Amino acid sequence: MTTTAPQTVKVQLVRSPIGCKESHRATVRGLGLRKIRSVSELKDTPEVRGMINTIAYLVKVL
Repeated sequence: MTTTAPQTVKVQLVRSPIGCKESHRATVRGLGLRKIRSVSELKDTPEVRGMINTIAYLVKVL
């Protein structure tokens, strides 16, 4: 029996969302990011990828 671990993606906040659109700030919070350099490990789903693409100028994928 082989079980594979679910695919995950790590995201790090590298730029402050201050001065950005309110929806982009909500996306940052939705990804579980609070302070600059905070890292969140999430399931690699199309929904999460879309959120990352929306705020690509604020985050770095590790």
